[in-house]
Amino acid sequence: MSVFERYLSLWVFLCIVAGIALGQFFPELFQLVGRMEIAQVNLPVGLLIWVMIIPMLVKVDFTALHEVRQHVRGIGVTLFVNWLVKPFSMAFLGWLFIRHWFAPLLPAGEIDSYIAGLILLAAAPCTAMVFVWSRLSQGDPLFTLSQVALNDTIMVFAFAPLVAFLLGISAITVPWATLLTSVVLYIVIPVILAQLWRRALLARGSAAFNAAMARIGPWSIAALLATLVLLFAFQGEAILRQPLVIALLAVPILIQVFFNSALAYGLNRLLGEKHNIACPSALIGASNFFELAVAAAISLFGFHSGAALATVVGVLIEVPVMLLVVRVVNASKGWYECQIGDRP
Repeated sequence: MSVFERYLSLWVFLCIVAGIALGQFFPELFQLVGRMEIAQVNLPVGLLIWVMIIPMLVKVDFTALHEVRQHVRGIGVTLFVNWLVKPFSMAFLGWLFIRHWFAPLLPAGEIDSYIAGLILLAAAPCTAMVFVWSRLSQGDPLFTLSQVALNDTIMVFAFAPLVAFLLGISAITVPWATLLTSVVLYIVIPVILAQLWRRALLARGSAAFNAAMARIGPWSIAALLATLVLLFAFQGEAILRQPLVIALLAVPILIQVFFNSALAYGLNRLLGEKHNIACPSALIGASNFFELAVAAAISLFGFHSGAALATVVGVLIEVPVMLLVVRVVNASKGWYECQIGDRP
C-alpha cells in the first residue's frame, strides 16, 4: 500500500478544507462549473469520474470468472453479503439512525437525500481497493480477482434495479431516467472502454501492461480528490452551518462495515473456507465502490445534495476503518484456523 493510499483520509480531509475555503472565496467560479451540464450530467465531474473509474476497471480480468467454481462457498458468502445483506441492512440503518434517532439533529429537508446517499454507497461493492486489502491480509489473489469480476458483472445489471427498489421502500422518488443514465455512463461504458484498453495493453506484453498500470494508478485517486474539492466547494456553506452532520452520517456507515465484515468472516469459517479466502470475502463486503456511489449521487441529486455528502463521508472513513478490519482478520488467524474440536 503506497503512502498516498495509506493516508487517503488525510488527503480527503485536506480536500474538504480546500473545497470549503475555495467555495467561500470564489462562489461565482463554482456556480459556473455547476452550470456546465448536459441532460443533468455535469461535464467536468463526468470527466473526473471516468478518470477515477476506468483505470481501476482496467485491472479487472473478467476471464477470471472461471475461477469462481474453485471456491464456491467463499463466493457464495461474498454474493450473499454484498447483494442480499449489505444494501438492505444499510437501508434499515439509514431509516433507523437518519430518519428517526438523528432526525432532530439534521436538516429536515435533507433526510431523504442522506438516506439515498447511504443506499448508493452500500449498493456498490468495492472494485479496486479490495486488491489492496486482500494483499495486506495475505488473501488468495485469484479468488480476489474472481469475486471482483463477478461483482462487477452483477453490478452492470443489478445496481439500478436494486437502488430503485431500496429508494422506493424508503419513500424516496426514483428518477429512473437519470438512474439508468448513470449506470450506462458510470458502469457500462467505463467497463467496455477499460476492457478494450486492457486488451490493447496486454497485446504489447505483461511488462507494458504493468508499466501502464503503474503510470495510470494515481489518476484515480487524483481525480477523486479533485471531485471532492468541487463537492465541498458546493457543500461548504451547509457543512459550516452544521459540522455535526458528517459525524452523524458516519455512524451507520461504520456499523455496516463492522457488521458485514464480521458476518462474511464468520460465515466463511462456519462453512470451512480457508483463511486466505475468508479475508478478501469479508473485506469486499465491508468496503465500497465509492467512486461509483459519488458519481451516481451527483447525477441523481446534484452537487448540493445530502446524498453527495453522504457518499463523501464513506470516502473519508474508508481507509482507516478498513485498515482496522485488516488488522483484526490478521490477528484472528489462529482462532479462525483452529479445529472444530478446539474451538472455545
